[in-house]
Amino acid sequence: MIKYKSLHHVSLSVTDLERAKAFYGKILCLKEIERPDFDFPGAWYEIEGKQLHLIVHPSSQTIRKDKSLSSREGHFALRVENYHETRNWLRKNEIEILEKPNSKSGFAQIFCADPDGNLIELNVDQKEL
Repeated sequence: MIKYKSLHHVSLSVTDLERAKAFYGKILCLKEIERPDFDFPGAWYEIEGKQLHLIVHPSSQTIRKDKSLSSREGHFALRVENYHETRNWLRKNEIEILEKPNSKSGFAQIFCADPDGNLIELNVDQKEL
């Protein structure tokens, strides 16, 4: 049996590091942290004690070709403080979103994608709407 302490990090493939850093740093407002000096480019971000690792890999097999938003595609989710402020920020920055405020999950969800099509869910408990 495996006993877990927590989720440590999520890694995503990206094709253009500067474009990805602009999205994750400026649009999603994540804090970039120091990254080891690997022999390939990338960036690391800290999210409430957990990490998101971006890895530049132009021939990745995990980058979606169809960039349409679907909540059923593989994604990672971040809990946000305020649904409406998050939605308004994304709209102000002209980020395409898919809203599911009444999801059966119990979360009010906003889906968006990074420039490579990696899906991100931003959510709050529906009771907080």
